[in-house]
Amino acid sequence: MTIKGRAYIAGAFEHPMRKAPDKSVSAIHAECAKGALADAGLSFADVDGYFCAGDAPGGVHSMVDYLGLDVRHADGTDTGGSSYIAHVSHAAQAIISGKCNVALITMGGRPRSEGRSGVKQKIVGVNVPEAPFELTYGPTAVNEYAMATMRHMHEYGTTSEQLAWVKVAASHHAKHNPNAMLRDVVTVEDVLSSPMIADPLHRLDCCVVSDGGGAIIVVSPEIAKSLNRPLIRVLGAGESSKGLLGGKADLTYSGAVRSGASAFAEAGVNSQDIKYASIYDSFTITVLMQLEDLGFCKKGEGGKFVADGNLISGVGKLPINTDGGGLNNNHPSGRGGMIKLIEAVRQLRGESHPKVQVNNCDLALVHGTGGGLASRHGSATLILERV
Repeated sequence: MTIKGRAYIAGAFEHPMRKAPDKSVSAIHAECAKGALADAGLSFADVDGYFCAGDAPGGVHSMVDYLGLDVRHADGTDTGGSSYIAHVSHAAQAIISGKCNVALITMGGRPRSEGRSGVKQKIVGVNVPEAPFELTYGPTAVNEYAMATMRHMHEYGTTSEQLAWVKVAASHHAKHNPNAMLRDVVTVEDVLSSPMIADPLHRLDCCVVSDGGGAIIVVSPEIAKSLNRPLIRVLGAGESSKGLLGGKADLTYSGAVRSGASAFAEAGVNSQDIKYASIYDSFTITVLMQLEDLGFCKKGEGGKFVADGNLISGVGKLPINTDGGGLNNNHPSGRGGMIKLIEAVRQLRGESHPKVQVNNCDLALVHGTGGGLASRHGSATLILERV
């Protein structure tokens, strides 16, 4: 079953707050849901499918009850930060199967208010299979990504200066986003002089920690065409999972190799056709590796590809993360996939800030990573088209 052209994104909303100490996580989900439905011209009563991940308090059933929904279909798939990108594909499949017609996808979190940073050791249940083999080494989000970075540098000669250009591009975009956490433009030298967090990753190689969230509405073609909104069609999707392969680990590539290939094949397009890309940017290395794995450049050439402003809208060959991304704008609950979707929808609608809006943007890619590049993670890729 193909989802190509058989579902549309009708609504999108990004919560404007980056620190929300007075709001519950469930309230953030609700506000995002309300905003996305209003954007689509729909109401809570229209929703008959609901999708959420591990950030949703109490899980899918608690949230359905809290939001006052009457749904025929619900999905609580959790693949970390890539969940919401996968949910669009799952929603499209549910719509095609007749399980629902209006799917609501929400996310939200308060890690900034709760003092979470990503530098503390992971808390993993004792019954998780990898726990006895890995926890003794003190894995954290940042040191796992640092391992992948160091390996990429060893194999391909990637440099810290090249990685810094990912942050520089993000800062050039974020200066036009009034809601971005970090709006100051930085230079390569600024990145390299920022404190080392986990060698070779500097502080400015790391994403922000923010409160907030977002929501997306996926609908059937019939409903999409009845609404007074731009038509954003789901053209292709792919999902994959990558782990340590029984000890035969290769840290130089990610699950995007498979999820991207599947999405491009279903959409019937290739990387050269993409006008704009939303690429998960938990760290600068995440962007560089995903661009290679998605086919925007050859493996090992990501450093050269991201350098010298090539990712800056209006300047480079491939504009990415024109809202400032997770590096500068917003990374709520440590899960950036939803925000990547929202900015892609803005670009396809022509609603991004004029200074970063991509001319004639009719084809966009959204890619998310959930988990650790150096351990195990999920990958999800979407191709979206403005009709």
